[in-house]
Amino acid sequence: MPNQDTSMQNSNSPLRVLYDGGCPLCRREIAHYQRPRPGRPVDWIDIDADPSACESLGITRESAMARFHVLEGSQIHTGAEAFVVLWSALPGWSLLAALARGLRLIPVMELGYAWFAQRRWKKRCQDDRCAVI
Repeated sequence: MPNQDTSMQNSNSPLRVLYDGGCPLCRREIAHYQRPRPGRPVDWIDIDADPSACESLGITRESAMARFHVLEGSQIHTGAEAFVVLWSALPGWSLLAALARGLRLIPVMELGYAWFAQRRWKKRCQDDRCAVI
């Protein structure tokens, strides 16, 4: 499990957020996160529109499509931890990130996220839309 203090240690490095712009739910959620002005630079990378972006970051497209990824410097966060890292950079969301960390909720959140991600992956990728191009 990633170090929970990583966000504080790398607070000046930009976050790189990989998301599936071909998924309507994912697009809406990312649009919601893009509204507030973040406390640090955030690069939003639509891996559906630019499938080669994953490889340049050392992540397979299949892995990026299967789980939410946030890169913080050289550290790669996935799943619930990735959301908490992103939230920590967003006004209004940083309190939720602090609560999730302080109350040690990330493992519980991960269970819910893993359940959702598996179903999203199966539904989204059943007709080869997620095939590596």
